[in-house]
Amino acid sequence: MSKPFASSADLVEKTETLEVLADGVYALTAEGDPNVGAVEGEDFVVAFEARATPVAARDWLARLREHTDKPIKYLVLSHYHAVRVLGASAFEAESVIAHEQTRRLIAERGEQDWASEYGRMPRLFRDPASIPGLTWPHITFSDRLTIPLGGDRGDLVLAYCGRGHTAGDIVGWLPKHKILFAGDLVEAEAALYTGDAFHTDWSTTTLDTVAAFQAESLVGGRGAVARGRAATDAAIAQTRGFLTVMRAEVGAVHSAGGALKDAFSAAHAALAPTYGSWPIFEHCMPFNVSRLWDEFEGIDWPVIWTAERDRAVWDALQS
Repeated sequence: MSKPFASSADLVEKTETLEVLADGVYALTAEGDPNVGAVEGEDFVVAFEARATPVAARDWLARLREHTDKPIKYLVLSHYHAVRVLGASAFEAESVIAHEQTRRLIAERGEQDWASEYGRMPRLFRDPASIPGLTWPHITFSDRLTIPLGGDRGDLVLAYCGRGHTAGDIVGWLPKHKILFAGDLVEAEAALYTGDAFHTDWSTTTLDTVAAFQAESLVGGRGAVARGRAATDAAIAQTRGFLTVMRAEVGAVHSAGGALKDAFSAAHAALAPTYGSWPIFEHCMPFNVSRLWDEFEGIDWPVIWTAERDRAVWDALQS
């Protein structure tokens, strides 16, 4: 019997928790739904992530406005996936910032990803008619971009750590507070989505670069805020462990001449005891294994996910 498609049956609203991580540094978590955050400058705000629709984004902004009424100057997109970016218009930011590879992904697959993710996670797309169109960055960069926050607030450093969850993930680093907004490069007790990933880079050099920040607090893409070095190190280790196990299991089946369905079964069995109860595990696994299998087949650049391809892969692997 087939499992409900992706997160289509996940219709229960999650409890949202706004945390003040330091003076003017905020994170909103929601029981495994995508996290968002914000950093106050002297006379402006930098928002981190945008949510799936303007209506959903406005709920977050209402919570933020309980703490600050400063205008939002910058909206930072850690990467391109529809659930992270299509609510951008609600922020009325002066500038949207993303990595140059994120702009490439929007141009290449923006419409397809929108349709794909709406089908996979309909609950997150509250009032989809409110989305005015694709979100395009005004500012892109390749390595680092520093935003001086003014006064004694220090800097916000946006950094590219290498290919990982997508080709264009960036992190937001606050050296003064040792707080890292890691986007979906790190998850804290939430399963990884790797359908557009570069598994080898991500599990090695990219996470090495993330770990080198030695963050004291880390806001991942999903899950609770990791507080303290032990917790941040554990979140990075959990992320690396998920990727490493999946690479080993899928790689072994591929090397032995097995089939994609065999690789899915092996990876699922190996990961489920540790990660199976974590948010979106069942949702992610078919797409994860399919992408990883492509990498073992020599396909470096991720194949575009469409609503039709989503269903075909799901039916082949989760039935």
